[in-house]
Amino acid sequence: MPNPKIKQSIQVVISLGVAFWIFWFLYKDIELVELQTQLASSNWFWIFGSLTIAWIGYWIRGWRWALLIQKQEGEQQISGNRAYHAVMVGYLVNLLIPRAGEVARCGVLARTNGISIGHLLGTVILERTIDLIFLAGTIFLAFVLESSLFLSLAGELIDVSSLGEKIISLLPLFLGGILVFVLFLYVLFRKFRGNGLVNKLQQFFRQLISGIQTVGKLQNPIGFWVSSLVIWIIYFLTMYTVSQGIQTTATLSASQVLLVMVMGSIGMVAPVQGGIGTFHALVAYILIQFGVSETDGKIFAAIIHGTQVILVMLVGLVSWIVMVKIPVWIKPDKS
Repeated sequence: MPNPKIKQSIQVVISLGVAFWIFWFLYKDIELVELQTQLASSNWFWIFGSLTIAWIGYWIRGWRWALLIQKQEGEQQISGNRAYHAVMVGYLVNLLIPRAGEVARCGVLARTNGISIGHLLGTVILERTIDLIFLAGTIFLAFVLESSLFLSLAGELIDVSSLGEKIISLLPLFLGGILVFVLFLYVLFRKFRGNGLVNKLQQFFRQLISGIQTVGKLQNPIGFWVSSLVIWIIYFLTMYTVSQGIQTTATLSASQVLLVMVMGSIGMVAPVQGGIGTFHALVAYILIQFGVSETDGKIFAAIIHGTQVILVMLVGLVSWIVMVKIPVWIKPDKS
């Protein structure tokens, strides 16, 4: 059996290789002078404003996480400020190892507050579940506001005019297929309910329902839901302020920027370090659909991603230093 550390190192190298290959493929035809020209002509008041807004969003994310963490006997209460520093350490680690930041932020917080990593990981899973719900809602909102673009893109792949007729003609087959699929899942879960994979799926859905119920039992459930909404509004404002600072995207409407944000968010979900390559590809693609030139679209993606990475590196390093200097939490001796 291969050494886990070696296996993880291989995964990191492959992920990083894929990310940089996508990045190189996107930007291999762009001259450095074009990027320099765009940087020189940009309004950096707006771009620095976007970084300030993003930093506020990071702090709110830390505060929201602190709301989820329930203090147990013998443990120290988590403050919003300390949770924020742990979150930033997690973002910093994610730039090196995809998804490792979630474990890293739980580790540094457990070290300084005595709360079990298992409990902290549970709150992170719940946090990600809620974010997934908000992402789905944001995608739906973008679809409603930019439905014409979605339909035109779909029209390039299929004949929209005959789609309705095809749906009606295939409706009985479609409904029958759904029924068969549901019955198949039912039999599968009944027959293999002792199987590890099936148990994990069942456990996932139980945890999802339980997690949403847990939010209602928090001391400040309203604060949790409001902060979750504010976080996604801040994502939008971060993208919107950058678009206003760059000449080629300053004419984009709010709904168009929202769709750009959605594509960028999907790119960041990809299992590569910091969304390198995938973020740039999806953001540039949707900007091209809005009439922005391919070069300008790619440069826009590079500017917003690059400035955000620099922010995470600087602020994350500060947070790492802060967390390292905090003494290790020692559980009080009851004897």
